[in-house]
Amino acid sequence: MEWRDEGIVVGVRRHGESSVLLELMTRYHGRHLGLVRGGRSARMQPVLQPGNGVEATWRARLEDQLGTYTVEGTTLRAGELMGSAAALYGLGHIGQLLRLLPERDPHPALYEALPIVLGALGEPRAAGALMVRFEIALLAELGVGLDLSACAVTGGHEDLAFVSPKSGRAVSRDAAGPWLDRLLVLPPFLHEGQGRAWPSRDDIAAGFALTGHFLARNVYEARGLAPPDTRAAFVAAVLAREGDG
Repeated sequence: MEWRDEGIVVGVRRHGESSVLLELMTRYHGRHLGLVRGGRSARMQPVLQPGNGVEATWRARLEDQLGTYTVEGTTLRAGELMGSAAALYGLGHIGQLLRLLPERDPHPALYEALPIVLGALGEPRAAGALMVRFEIALLAELGVGLDLSACAVTGGHEDLAFVSPKSGRAVSRDAAGPWLDRLLVLPPFLHEGQGRAWPSRDDIAAGFALTGHFLARNVYEARGLAPPDTRAAFVAAVLAREGDG
């Protein structure tokens, strides 16, 4: 068995004296693990860092085996991210999110979004807004799609301001009525057709509250897991930096 694919380093674990177990998010083969012989060498260590882009060839005698990788670096962005706490928390959070996906299950749309999110981790507003969108996309891949395009009550597309915490559907301001205190805020940058809106700090906080609700209820609690600390740390770092700017 052999394939070649592009990927982004998600995680690396020591394996024996000189090798590492490499976890990649690949374009066509999903989150995929493999052994890199000599992965702890001085030449390979700078390449095998979370966030870096690589070209990888995977080989195994049988499809269900761990297999081995040979790897070439393509986009070595990890060094640029090391100086920012928000970026490091972001890398950790992305890894935790991707590990919610079944191993070897392709998710090409998420893979396409990854370099965009990684490239923005140094800028608070962009990083926060893009991470919220990435979480929404991941929820959809996990079968928890949010419908933010029309009001669940009226079917209209105007003045969408809230989201039902039960159905994940948008609700307009006029239709919120007696349910107002139970609804989640829908920030403007998530409205259909308003993707270019520059989000405020409050918008970003509302976006994370929205996705956090559905991640906690429909993913972590459903699997008997506690939400990871990396997400809370990333959100706090992004909002703190945005507040300073």
